[in-house]
Amino acid sequence: MTPATPATPSPLFPGPAAPSEYPAVPEGADAVLAGLDPEQREVATALHGPVCVLAGAGTGKTRAITHRIAYGVRAGILQPGSVLAVTFTNRAAGEMRGRLRQLGATGVQARTFHSAALRQLQYFWPKAVGGPLPRLVERKVQVVAEAAARCRIRLDRGELRDVTGEIEWAKVTQTVPEDYPAAVARARRQPPRDPAETARVYETYELLKRDRGVIDFEDVLLLTVGVLQDRQDIADEVRRRYQHFVVDEYQDVSPLQQRLLDLWLGERDSLCVVGDASQTIYSFTGATPDHLLDFRARHPRATVVKLVRDYRSTPQVVHLANGLLGQARGRPAEHRLELVSQRGAGPEPAFAEYPDEPAEAEGTARRIRELIDSGVRAGEIAVLYRINAQSESYEQALADQGVPYQLRGAERFFERPEVREAGLLLRGAARAGGSSDPSLTETDIPSQVRAVLSTRGWSPEPPAGSGAVRDRWESLAALVRLAEDFARARPRAALADFVAELGERASAQHAPAVEGVTLASLHAAKGLEWDAVFLVGLTEGMMPITYATTDAQIEEERRLLYVGVTRARVHLTLSWALSRTPGGRAGRRPSRFLDGLRPGSAAPAGAAERGPAAGGGVERGGATRRRKRGPVRCRVCGRTLTDAGEMKLMRCEDCPSELDEGLHERLLEWRAERARELGQPAFCVFTDKTLLAIAEAVPGDAAELAVISGVGRRKLDRYGADVLALCAGEEPSAGTPDGRSGG
Repeated sequence: MTPATPATPSPLFPGPAAPSEYPAVPEGADAVLAGLDPEQREVATALHGPVCVLAGAGTGKTRAITHRIAYGVRAGILQPGSVLAVTFTNRAAGEMRGRLRQLGATGVQARTFHSAALRQLQYFWPKAVGGPLPRLVERKVQVVAEAAARCRIRLDRGELRDVTGEIEWAKVTQTVPEDYPAAVARARRQPPRDPAETARVYETYELLKRDRGVIDFEDVLLLTVGVLQDRQDIADEVRRRYQHFVVDEYQDVSPLQQRLLDLWLGERDSLCVVGDASQTIYSFTGATPDHLLDFRARHPRATVVKLVRDYRSTPQVVHLANGLLGQARGRPAEHRLELVSQRGAGPEPAFAEYPDEPAEAEGTARRIRELIDSGVRAGEIAVLYRINAQSESYEQALADQGVPYQLRGAERFFERPEVREAGLLLRGAARAGGSSDPSLTETDIPSQVRAVLSTRGWSPEPPAGSGAVRDRWESLAALVRLAEDFARARPRAALADFVAELGERASAQHAPAVEGVTLASLHAAKGLEWDAVFLVGLTEGMMPITYATTDAQIEEERRLLYVGVTRARVHLTLSWALSRTPGGRAGRRPSRFLDGLRPGSAAPAGAAERGPAAGGGVERGGATRRRKRGPVRCRVCGRTLTDAGEMKLMRCEDCPSELDEGLHERLLEWRAERARELGQPAFCVFTDKTLLAIAEAVPGDAAELAVISGVGRRKLDRYGADVLALCAGEEPSAGTPDGRSGG
């Protein structure tokens, strides 16, 4: 987790910069404990019996448990090969391995539940069953689609993803197809399709897998559980190998994962769990905080340590986070942790109301531009939203401001073409030992890396603007920064050692930071942090999401917003729009979770109730009934659209297009010329989807052009005259460098 000092010195938080990714290895066991606060030290030295760490956001939980493992190993109390640490993502497991390596605790297994189970299953399958382990199905959704087709159930792309998610939920809760409808009713779950239909698809999906001799990700856990239950000799062998277990993010374990953990443990209690019930946001996948909350009941002699010193966020951000949870209800709320900021004072969180969503995106982008101009790095800024479909308007608005961005959950860093190519070049240079390039005869690793990458477009100064060229440069620059950190930590290392380090990081997907504003859903932001965070789209129906109807579901939405708030170190902005489109009815209300927190609003009478918000401030008027908006349907076939790109075009991707190809070509040529004049990537003018929509709609006036998604008031003012001229078959007027028509 974040140390007490900020990532970079600033007038607000004076002090030394945070350590690099490669700090010096502590000289001994006692040195491992240096720098820990009293509670973290208590965790690190509690090496016997069951231990439960209740760790609030930003309190250094990863630091505490990695130092616990390292202290035990360095003190000779724990054998590295006997420790198994499990978490939920490859990124978290990779980070844990990296920290343990830097603490001198090599040889400890740090894996995801699935990775650990798969490793055991591959090893024991020939002994337990015979023959090789069935291969993992590559694309589960394709098999689910085939199962639905065999059941004569038509699913669109969105429904297909949802039904696949339901099958995954059923399997991790150990629910068989015939029990699925009853299990859904008991859980008060809102399935995307009729439960009986989903059960039929689920059953057919399992039959298809069996006939083809393949297994899926959930089967890995189920089969490992089955082997350990049925074969006592194999269970004993696993237990002899692993004597000590650490589970991170314990609030997110599913019943199936808990069953596997119980089988790993046997009758022993050498277990350390870490979690925060207030950050339980994955119940839709089968996760439950009950195992964390019931830990002391199952282990009466457990050592329980609470971490509440928040080293991440300012007192202002922490105060808002505590206030948000102060209105919570339910069992997790009864165990909430009151955070105490360890940082100096910062700016108050900002609340911003906008007339419509495009204005909200533009206002957010302007504020981000101001932060960057004031010295905040783009990579230390994030825009977080409830659903991924909200990202498009922010992508466009940031592009308009010339701000680079990256989508969280998009292409993985080490899978990017430029990164793969750089890895091959560096590997070749390391093998050649510098004989083919005089610049590589130096022992300075960063200089060697810069020399190699300069042959593929890297330069000390970034290219102007944003887009693909800037993205490529940022990827290569991240490798250069990594080489600099590596060289500082290991001054005697060679280029081959750095190449080996890159290989380890690639296998763990432990990527270095890439400069650019992060756009991510609130769920995808879990475990991350930034100097500045913008929480956008905070209206009723989006936060909480409209399909959260039960008290438990609404409280999980509150916890999701809490996770978003606690991602911010210094700057925090919460915003909402009163209407979806410009000129639309301003009938939206700010999220109920902001009542009593934003200026001019009163706290709710009860957390489970929703009454009219009192007071003035940014809110206008009393309670208004939200107008239900109809679904967006394809203008060709009438199917409900869920994909953002299809909604922009108002038709399915596969439906016949009414595209005016000649107009589309003219628009592409015009956009390329405009982009050259502005010195920006083409998508900063209009995205490909917006140009397609224009060429299909062929608007005849400004009003018709304005309603096309991706145009907006700003682009209408800047480019409207040119686009309408092209649509009318005329030549646009001569442009000026700022993109406006010349006079």
